[in-house]
Amino acid sequence: MTDNHTKEVRSRNMSRIRSKETKPEETVRKYLFSKGLRYRKNVKSLPGCPDIVLPKYKTVVFVNGCFWHMHDCGRFVWPQSNIEYWKNKITRNVERDKQNIEKLHCLGWSIITIWECELKKNVRGSNLNNLYKKIVSKAE
Repeated sequence: MTDNHTKEVRSRNMSRIRSKETKPEETVRKYLFSKGLRYRKNVKSLPGCPDIVLPKYKTVVFVNGCFWHMHDCGRFVWPQSNIEYWKNKITRNVERDKQNIEKLHCLGWSIITIWECELKKNVRGSNLNNLYKKIVSKAE
């Protein structure tokens, strides 16, 4: 399989991908806020700089992209160009995720990961509701 784009177009596309303030993050944050939950964003003092931190519930939420964190959902496909670079990059991401989760557990935090594919229109409502239930069940 070859890339549909020229190197220049691909480079421009990749340079515009953000690591925070993404649409999936916004979707989750708006939903949690509408349910009355208050949180902090991208807390640098915690391992992995979690996307959403709910101190009241001692819970962090990571909103992960299926490609960048190698989710086993069918949406992840290894790139066909610059293969060695991508293999190293994505493998490092996954390993770093594991280390950060372990550090957060040691600090007493509950960790919830919601994946980009879980926020697609046909499943978004039930997955966000399940996320909310997981968070508030920590307070009971």
